[in-house]
Amino acid sequence: MSIDHDVRDLTDPADRRAAYAVFEGSLLRGSSSDEDWAAHGQAADEHWLGVYTADGEVAGCANSFPTRLTLPGGDRVPAAAVSAVGVRADATRAGRLSALMRAQLTAARDRGDVATVLHASESAIYGRFGYGVASRAERVRLTSRPDWRPEAPAGGRVRMLDRSAARQVLPALQERLAGARPAGMTATARWWDRLFSTGPTATGFLGTAVHRGPDGDDGFAVWSVAAGDPVRDEPEEIAVAQLWAATPAATAGLWRFLAGIDLAGAVRAWGRPLDEDLDLLLADPRRHKVLARTDDLWLRVVDVAAALGARTWGDARPVVLRLHDPVLGGSGTWSVGSGGARPAADAAPDIECSVASLAPAFLGDRAPSSLVAAGQWSEHTPGAAARADAVFAVPGPVPWCGTPF
Repeated sequence: MSIDHDVRDLTDPADRRAAYAVFEGSLLRGSSSDEDWAAHGQAADEHWLGVYTADGEVAGCANSFPTRLTLPGGDRVPAAAVSAVGVRADATRAGRLSALMRAQLTAARDRGDVATVLHASESAIYGRFGYGVASRAERVRLTSRPDWRPEAPAGGRVRMLDRSAARQVLPALQERLAGARPAGMTATARWWDRLFSTGPTATGFLGTAVHRGPDGDDGFAVWSVAAGDPVRDEPEEIAVAQLWAATPAATAGLWRFLAGIDLAGAVRAWGRPLDEDLDLLLADPRRHKVLARTDDLWLRVVDVAAALGARTWGDARPVVLRLHDPVLGGSGTWSVGSGGARPAADAAPDIECSVASLAPAFLGDRAPSSLVAAGQWSEHTPGAAARADAVFAVPGPVPWCGTPF
């Protein structure tokens, strides 16, 4: 039996504060201090939802904020970035998360968002709401002071900034760089404020460096220092929080700089794009290790027509795609190819998928033929998977979000 849960828009700061405490509890951590919440927990453009018990207590929450998401071809579309999703431990397994997700997806579509996106704390729960992995990333380690291949790009000048200068310079630079890669999105002002805070909530040492190429600033890195172990004679390591670069030369220049910092034994970075290929720059490629590969950005298309219409398609003969979206009622049949996307309600589908399994191909992370081979897509016309590969393929970098939220 289905239950109509009490889902509410939360506009009162006290209600949002209570909802966020539920979220923090769902992550098994203590509540933020009032000072931290006052400094970083209240943004006017956020959309908070809460689900309530019969006794009027908040039992779960979901938050989102507006952003712009870069699609293959470079168009940037409005999207809702989802965060702070959680249900109280004594209120789970009762359909409350499903009620929150349906309400959030519907609200995002009604506001004009093309998609919703998130970073998943639990990767097993979002597929049933239409989300799929749209980009992946790697955790890497580079031993400090490696020998670089003589032909490897040297990069340009790198200069360091203090927190105040970095807060002024980096947001606009990151905004520009995020528009050059599918899955790129803008970091929020709140995130920048928290990162470069000089108040009571400030972190410890934080290094910032900007790379300057022939046409001006074209990359930056932000890092902290991970403590070493003097008993085991293990030195400190550079822990990279952000590294963005517009060109291979800027990428090489920033990594050379980080790997050359004195007293550090290695550089570790989380969430790096799959096409960074640092090993190709090294005389000994084993100095660079991929420690893990994981999901990066999860995507859920909420306006199918707008999403398919905004994306650039490969110069190939169209395929007819049937898409299933039972949650939002966005199911339909579309012809997609070099001429764009158009409804094809009366056409027999060449290929078929759910809205969740569209996500891996939509930004270019996976080829449709790989999804057919994995059983996530169905091929109805022989050769349609290969044609779909050509249709979905767009020259450029692999998708990568790189933006925490």
